[in-house]
Amino acid sequence: MSDILCEIIRAAEKAAEITRAFRSEKELFQLLTDEKRGTEVSQIGIGFVTVADVLIQEVIKHDLGKKFPGLEHNISGEESNQFTNELGDVITVKVCPTKEETEALLNQVLNGKTVAAEVLARVVHKDIPIIDPVLDAVRLEVPQNTLGVWVDPIDSTYQYVKGSGDSVPIHGIYSHGLQCVTILIGVYDLNTGLPVMGVINQPFASKDLKSSRWEGQYYWGISYMGTKIFSSQLTTSDDHDEDETICHIHRHPLSGEIVYECHHFSVITSERETERIKKILSDMCGERLHVAAGAGYKTLCVVLGLVDIYFFSGESTFRWDSCAGQAILLALGGGIVNWAECMKQMKNGETMLDLPHLVYNVEEAGAESLHKWANRGGLIAFKSKQHLENFLSLLIEKLGL
Repeated sequence: MSDILCEIIRAAEKAAEITRAFRSEKELFQLLTDEKRGTEVSQIGIGFVTVADVLIQEVIKHDLGKKFPGLEHNISGEESNQFTNELGDVITVKVCPTKEETEALLNQVLNGKTVAAEVLARVVHKDIPIIDPVLDAVRLEVPQNTLGVWVDPIDSTYQYVKGSGDSVPIHGIYSHGLQCVTILIGVYDLNTGLPVMGVINQPFASKDLKSSRWEGQYYWGISYMGTKIFSSQLTTSDDHDEDETICHIHRHPLSGEIVYECHHFSVITSERETERIKKILSDMCGERLHVAAGAGYKTLCVVLGLVDIYFFSGESTFRWDSCAGQAILLALGGGIVNWAECMKQMKNGETMLDLPHLVYNVEEAGAESLHKWANRGGLIAFKSKQHLENFLSLLIEKLGL
């Protein structure tokens, strides 16, 4: 398995270089706002696609398929590999056998912008070295034919196009900006649907003050058959004091209203969350409630221990948004569960022993188009099961359910 994960990390690093190239090359940056015509993507709030999205997804498919023939057929994502250029020509984007052939194809896609096409083709065919002693020590084999892959080539596309690099974090968390952009590659078991490995790559993690060049960072995790391994920068929830979360529930002496006070308990959510839920979360967490862009980035905040919970009750996240992060969280002792199913279990008085983890091999019944792969019922990402249980009991009580 270490070979597959190493190749996934390599593909994600190459994807990160492509995202940085699009931002640094003037001709390429202008293409980031090209509209995606005639697709259902605009119906879920994205509104446009980039050449970068399509190219990155195809690079990941090509590189994984080259190393592990047949795996490319089990790689899924949001994007089609067809792009309409300024002349209205529909061109199929793919990685060609040679750099020169890829450059010629990209030159056609980019409407004759030869310098930009050459820069991209060079990155696409570049060999990316991966040096990771922890990964090198992994000795775990999984049959390749049992694996499926979900890819989000650029999560938080709006921040990628419009986001500033000068955003200031609060408690280490960016609400918007290039830091919220992630590349997500998640691998799941085709039979169980559960994630087994994942990579979150943050291509704009930090900016070198001298060179003004962006530097990236990546995080990975494996959770398979009881084996849990993760990248060296990460720690499990067991490495932290669970007593840091102190919650009090009491009745206000004057108004009689039930008052919830949670100290050192933090939640991150989406701007798209309902105002009612955001108000409740604010009552629960105070200044430790964060709103940020990008499902991948919000999950990363849980992975890094910057927040206890990522919660979103809506249905506008998809399998490609959550698979990679869930694999890493499972390796750390946490996971991502279905909010509606958790609520149902608790209302019925059921225990939380059998958590309703998200699965990735089954379409949503009755849904069409991209919505077949929506995370219907909302989600909760957590690193500590104790934090999850505290959060659920407080939230359900506050909702009056």
